[in-house]
Amino acid sequence: MDSLAALALPDLWDRLTGTQPDPDLWVVLATLVAALAVVVPHNLWRISRNAITIAHEGGHGLVALLTGRRLTGIRLHSDTSGLTVSRGKPHGIGMILTAAAGYTAPPLLGLGGAALLGAGRLTLLLWAATALLIVMLVMIRNAYGVLTVFLTGGAFLLVSWLAGPQVQAAFAYAVVWFLLLGGVRPAFELQAKRFRGGAGDSDADQLARLTHLPAAVWLFLFHTVSLCSLIGGGRWLLHM
Repeated sequence: MDSLAALALPDLWDRLTGTQPDPDLWVVLATLVAALAVVVPHNLWRISRNAITIAHEGGHGLVALLTGRRLTGIRLHSDTSGLTVSRGKPHGIGMILTAAAGYTAPPLLGLGGAALLGAGRLTLLLWAATALLIVMLVMIRNAYGVLTVFLTGGAFLLVSWLAGPQVQAAFAYAVVWFLLLGGVRPAFELQAKRFRGGAGDSDADQLARLTHLPAAVWLFLFHTVSLCSLIGGGRWLLHM
């Protein structure tokens, strides 16, 4: 058993840290079209937005932990809203960064994923995403959230371990395109809700109260991060 473990561990490490060949350009373009197909139409977006909510709330939770706050739980709802609860000072840099992490998390995750794919680190991307989803699952505090994260993590796990290289590449590129494109739309939706007088307790409004800067400043930040991530990540994916 020890000898098998000694042989398996280096093989797993080499697989994790090694590089994989880039897919054909048509695969990259096809996954871009597929991502657009689930982000642009309203009916499909109502479903696919759940994945963006996972990244959004995961961003809140991760930054809360990194800034020394105590993460007590995450809830994901069927209307694609979510709630992340952490304990600590109700003001200060930790709270500001935690509040700002939600809308910026999906596009920044997409940008990071594009950087890994651009460097040929496809396996590392899939395994890292699976690990993050498993960790997040521990913090989910409602049944719908558990189901959503479990299914998403299960999809990553199955593709990582059972699918062939071409399927893995198509899946990884589709996910990253989806994060980049899907990370743009929520900020525009929030802007439209605020224009109609809604979303009074949004992340932008919370940040306005924490920093005494107008919520429009934080909306501008969300737009800037998402659009710049899309441009930069798209160039990496297309190897421009």
